[in-house]
Amino acid sequence: MAASLVAKTAQMDELIKQADVKELLKRDKRSWYQKENLRSLYSVLLPATLGVEMAAGYDGSMTNGLQSVSVWLAYFGHPSGSVLGIITAAFAIGSIIALPIVPWTNDTLGRKPSIIIGSLIMLVGVALQAGSVHIAMFFVARLLLGIGIVFGVGGASQLLAELVHPSDRAVCIGLFSESWYAGAIVAAGVTLGSFAMTSTWSWRLPSLLQLIPTFITLTFIWWVPESPRWLVAHDRAEEALAILTRYHGEGDPDNALVRAQMFEIKSAIEKEQKVSKGVWFDLIRTRGNRHRSLIALCAGCFLEWSGNGLFAYYLTKVLSTAGVTSAYKQNVINVSLQCWNLLTGVTGAFCTQFLGRRSQYLIAYTGMTLVFTAYTISAACYVENGNASAAISAVAMVFLYAPIYNLMMPLTYIYVTEIFPYSLRAKGVAITQTATRGATAFNQFVNPIGMQNAGWKFFLTYCIWTAFETVVIYFVYPETKGPTLEEVSLRFDGMQVKESDPESAMPESDIELKTEEST
Repeated sequence: MAASLVAKTAQMDELIKQADVKELLKRDKRSWYQKENLRSLYSVLLPATLGVEMAAGYDGSMTNGLQSVSVWLAYFGHPSGSVLGIITAAFAIGSIIALPIVPWTNDTLGRKPSIIIGSLIMLVGVALQAGSVHIAMFFVARLLLGIGIVFGVGGASQLLAELVHPSDRAVCIGLFSESWYAGAIVAAGVTLGSFAMTSTWSWRLPSLLQLIPTFITLTFIWWVPESPRWLVAHDRAEEALAILTRYHGEGDPDNALVRAQMFEIKSAIEKEQKVSKGVWFDLIRTRGNRHRSLIALCAGCFLEWSGNGLFAYYLTKVLSTAGVTSAYKQNVINVSLQCWNLLTGVTGAFCTQFLGRRSQYLIAYTGMTLVFTAYTISAACYVENGNASAAISAVAMVFLYAPIYNLMMPLTYIYVTEIFPYSLRAKGVAITQTATRGATAFNQFVNPIGMQNAGWKFFLTYCIWTAFETVVIYFVYPETKGPTLEEVSLRFDGMQVKESDPESAMPESDIELKTEEST
């Protein structure tokens, strides 16, 4: 009997090696909320990770709102042009400073420690910002906030990609991106509420309350397990298997999906460790990695160079250009816009379940090009002719732009974490973050100068650029929806997944991996 059990186990292991994770997922008809252990995982994982991006959203919205607070403007000498640009860009500059060491922290210490380190740095930044007595102190505080956020985002995006159930990965990472707006809503509401204060608390209170998202992260992160893929890469496969068994297999040690995932993860990481040292040079060493790196760079730049930076950080000036000059009305519109963004952003995250990545990208960027062009025309008609209807149209375009942009926004970290293999995933995310923060810093410095000197004509730059982005996506971005993280890596490196002959004797879930012959 013992021999029979051993033989049966060996046979099962062989089938698991050939099992297609996608097919096993199709056979699992239960949703996450029907699985007790998975519910418990998400109840701590989602608050811990979404709190990171909420902190970034809070900062963006608060910075926008403070530009309408007269006490803040007077306290810091009415900053404008390049001074306003450098204060706003300090957050992004701090991010760029920290990014070279973020991948090392993620790969060496783990995804969780990276999140914790980032959160603690942000707490120091919040304290300095709320207590600022001059503009230099305010600038340094925002640098620290920027340094902290990249540690948090780097760890959180990878932890989600590597820990959540494969069926929920895209939606969870999409919600992570869209939680930016949850933080933005809180900041917009706080800024609106403190708007009428005549003391410095009109801006110190919003600055101090920026600790709320970080506090949420630090409250829940201690109960979140480490990434199974990180554990496997550090010779802790037993711990990884225990985590996958508990949460993806609901405690069943013989769960076929868990065993298939474990085999796939171990095989992929062992193969990567043989051919790659995980150093920066590997990002350009092969054709597949150069393709990945180009996409990571484009994903980061395009996220911020699509006109959204004007609405996120300079909505006050944009609305003034469109004829809305009342500070109170500007803050009301800011709160309304952030609520609208959150609603459309969550919708965009769930669209990843039925739209392909490439299709979702193309629909979004084509739409952004058209809507931003319409906004520019409306703003031009108001400025040149004083047309009140054009002003209303411009504000309407701001709200119409939101759902189109938010169709794309969830894809950034979904796509980047999907295309990079484990050994380079942290560096791939770092490329995207560097590009994002660099593009943000550039925009935050250039946008106020451009709007001050060129007015509505400055918007033409984004009309042309978004059209260019659409063309790049069409020719450079492949479809990645469907395969597991490991399977996407195989395809980028010249491997393909080929389903077995349906008439063969093997189970229907079996697959055959074949390497494409180099030409």
